[in-house]
Amino acid sequence: MRTHRVIPRLDIKGPNLVKGIHFEGLRVLGKPEAFARHYYLHGADELIYMDVVASLYGRNSLLDIIAKTSREIFIPLTVGGGIKSVAEVREVLRAGADKVAINTAALKSPQLIADASRAFGSSTIQVSIEAIRRPDGRYEAYADYGRESTGKDAVAWAVEAEKLGAGELMVTSIDREGTGKGFDTELVQQISTQVSIPVIAGGGAGAAEHVQSVISKGCADAVALASLLHYSLIRDQAFNREEFAGEGNTEFLSGRHPTATMSSIESTSLGQLKNDLQAAGLAMRIEQAG
Repeated sequence: MRTHRVIPRLDIKGPNLVKGIHFEGLRVLGKPEAFARHYYLHGADELIYMDVVASLYGRNSLLDIIAKTSREIFIPLTVGGGIKSVAEVREVLRAGADKVAINTAALKSPQLIADASRAFGSSTIQVSIEAIRRPDGRYEAYADYGRESTGKDAVAWAVEAEKLGAGELMVTSIDREGTGKGFDTELVQQISTQVSIPVIAGGGAGAAEHVQSVISKGCADAVALASLLHYSLIRDQAFNREEFAGEGNTEFLSGRHPTATMSSIESTSLGQLKNDLQAAGLAMRIEQAG
């Protein structure tokens, strides 16, 4: 029986961990290093760091954070956002990342997938697919953190990415992202059944049942989680809110968070989630870091 992975996803803007809904209205949650260490100590199988404004500004700004994290955390680290060349893939891997996620640059120049996988091995290249469901039921792939329409069919693009050498896909529903209403299981299932490489499902988890469903019905190999884990953690931790003065939208930390959104997310810890999934019959790695 294959073991399913639970992967906290940390969206980063500047020095801060942020979270929005449908990739919009980003709010500061804290410092990514603190969240990453907590998740590492409590059983995360991997971590994903995503620079959410990298494509907008044409650069990935996470090298210092990657280097620091890789010295303290000993689980696979995937880094994405604004990576647009083989040279930049090399730079991120040298900083300490184990895998690199590419989206916008790959959509514009699919040959990047082939060149990067040839240079570093397919196991290091993850293609991120951010999709919106159209009225006709088709899924369209979007670039630039959900900002740019491409006209590409997301399922066909997934198949093409595998043929070009991608070793893994991260499939995120923009429609569901940050809502806590559950994954778009149909999107994940359509892609999972068309490719032979691992598929990570992202976007929409608000309860353990959502995770169980996307694995059992959507055939996902792993899940990337943000709101479900982050919101529970900030409920339980005391933050020095003055530390984030001038850092933009800090509603979550100031207590003026959108309660309707947060109330739709069940309170759960990483360990509790993995135990719940194992109790439901899914194979999980339960060990925690010492």
